[in-house]
Amino acid sequence: MACDTAKPIDEAENVSTQNEEMTISKGENKMSSSLVLRKAPKFSMDAYDSKTGHYTTVASENYEGKWLVVCFYPADFTFVCPTEIAAMNAKYDEFTELGVEIVAVSTDTKFSHKRFVETEPLLEGLKLTLGADPTGKVSRDFGVMIEEQGVALRGRFLINPEGTVVAQEVQAPMVGRNVHEFLRQVRAWQHATATGEVCPAGWRPGKRTLPVNTDSEKMTGRVGDYITVEEIMN
Repeated sequence: MACDTAKPIDEAENVSTQNEEMTISKGENKMSSSLVLRKAPKFSMDAYDSKTGHYTTVASENYEGKWLVVCFYPADFTFVCPTEIAAMNAKYDEFTELGVEIVAVSTDTKFSHKRFVETEPLLEGLKLTLGADPTGKVSRDFGVMIEEQGVALRGRFLINPEGTVVAQEVQAPMVGRNVHEFLRQVRAWQHATATGEVCPAGWRPGKRTLPVNTDSEKMTGRVGDYITVEEIMN
């Protein structure tokens, strides 16, 4: 089923779902601005490595074959942004255990990133690398640039080892994102990728999955024979 796979979409092929058939041709994108199931944009930018305290460069080629999170935030020295960065940092070791790399990106310079990390109390002990996108090129390539403000939306993209975007979350600046839910999604995506099974709503390690790789025909229209609402919600 189309919603259960993470196969990259080629712009020259037809993509069919159970409810509709959608043709994607070169030069015409009929999937709005979503990057999901597409190859992630290539990037290269200056950065500040909070772990070492030094400036560096980050490029998409450095993360080939790895799980990668590219996490955009509007700006340094703001209000919601340091809370999000601190939350991601609090889970840094768990992401690392899962083999996931994280690059946080804003349109600030690397010099601003350094000063931000050094002065904001919430960022004490920060381990994340902050990518600098002052021209907005990377933000535009990922479709999160607010042109009239010169800052990025809160966009978070999960890229698999094949370089395909498998999940994205984009929202307006006023509300921060939930790192616990995102970490749950990462674990679910890694499990589904490794097993060929699919993960129902709210899945966590140890909960029941749906073995569509072996029982697809029997499961069609009978998912309730495999899992209950109580199992999904608990």
